[in-house]
Amino acid sequence: MALRVHRPREDAEFNFILGMSKVPVLAYFTGAWPKAIEPCRVMDLVVGGIADDYTGRLTAVRTDITRCPAATERYGITGAPSYVLLKEGEAVAHGTGPMTIAEVRKFLDGHL
Repeated sequence: MALRVHRPREDAEFNFILGMSKVPVLAYFTGAWPKAIEPCRVMDLVVGGIADDYTGRLTAVRTDITRCPAATERYGITGAPSYVLLKEGEAVAHGTGPMTIAEVRKFLDGHL
């Protein structure tokens, strides 16, 4: 079974997903402005590309900056794509910009 990517529609739903996750959460923040669209689409493919390797060890949350402004502010997100790895709701790692599958794996493996 592949890793499911959650797509919260608002901050309350984002917080609910964080609260329900029994494993670390990769929150990757996306934007819909012209310069962010393509890099964010690439990150959807990258996260999908690692899905099988992290099933049961990670919850992925695709977080739209405009739909979840409180989460965006809480984690200091200033651009998209950006990433925050959370353990028990606390940020343990941050990243920005498009990443390859290998870079995302390295980012995650150092903290899982």
